[in-house]
Amino acid sequence: MSDGHRTLAGKVALVTGSTSGVGEGVARTLAAQGVDVMLNGFGSAADIEALRAGLAAEHSVRVHYDGADLARPAEVRRLVEKTIAAFGRLDILVNNAGIQHTAPIEEFPDERWDAVIALNLSAVFHAIKAALPQMKARDWGRIINIASAHGLVASVNKAAYIAAKHGVVGLTKVTALETARTRVTCNAICPGWVLTPLVAKQIEARAQEQAMTFDEAKAGLLQEKQPSKDFVTPEQIGALVCFLCSDSSEQITGVALNIDGGWLAQ
Repeated sequence: MSDGHRTLAGKVALVTGSTSGVGEGVARTLAAQGVDVMLNGFGSAADIEALRAGLAAEHSVRVHYDGADLARPAEVRRLVEKTIAAFGRLDILVNNAGIQHTAPIEEFPDERWDAVIALNLSAVFHAIKAALPQMKARDWGRIINIASAHGLVASVNKAAYIAAKHGVVGLTKVTALETARTRVTCNAICPGWVLTPLVAKQIEARAQEQAMTFDEAKAGLLQEKQPSKDFVTPEQIGALVCFLCSDSSEQITGVALNIDGGWLAQ
C-alpha cells in the first residue's frame, strides 16, 4: 500500500491481545496503514520479538511490546501510560484480549468466572478509563472493543464469556454517550467464528468428544451458527477497525457491528 493511501499514518494504536489471532490481524492491518503500534499479549519472547521487528521493518512504523497482565487493573493503567510515554500520544485503543471457558452454570468454576470477567470485561473498562482523558484533551480518539456475536446472542455453557461480551457492548454504548460531544468515538465489533488458536482448541475438544476429525468438527461448528459456512478472518476484522478509525466513521458511535457470516440474521 502506498503512502498516499495510508490515511491513518502517524496515529498511535494500542491493541491488547495482539501477539496472535484477531489482535495480531488488527495490529498488522493498522501497521500497514502507517499506524505506530503497541503490542500486548502472551507468547514466547522470541516469537513476539520476531512479530514486533517484522511489523516495524515491513511497514516503516514504530512498534513496541509490553507484556502487561490485563487481569490486573494497575497493569492495564500502566500499559496505557507506557504507550503514551513511548509514542507521545494514544489515538486508537483496540480492546481485544480475551479468554474462554465452557461449562454448564452449575459446574462453572468460580475462579474461571472471575478470570473471564476480569480479562474480557473489567480490563476493557480500565483501559478506556485510562485512555479517555488524553483522547478528550486532544479531542480525537477511536475506542474499538472486540466483543463477539456472543455479545448479542447466547449459547449454552458459556456463561462467563457471554456475560462479559454483553457487558462490553453495554460499556461501549455508555462510553459513546459520554463522548458524544467530542471527536472521540467508541464502537464494538462482534465477530462470529474466527479460526483463532482459542477457537481451534474448542474444535479439537469437540472432535475428541464426538470421535470425529478436526475438519469434521470444524464444519459442524460452522453449520450450527454461521450460514456462510466460512470463518471470518482477522484481516477482515482489521479492515473494519481501520474503517472505524477513518474520518468517514465520525458519526458512527455506540454501535455493535456484527461481522458473522449471517449468524445474527437467523
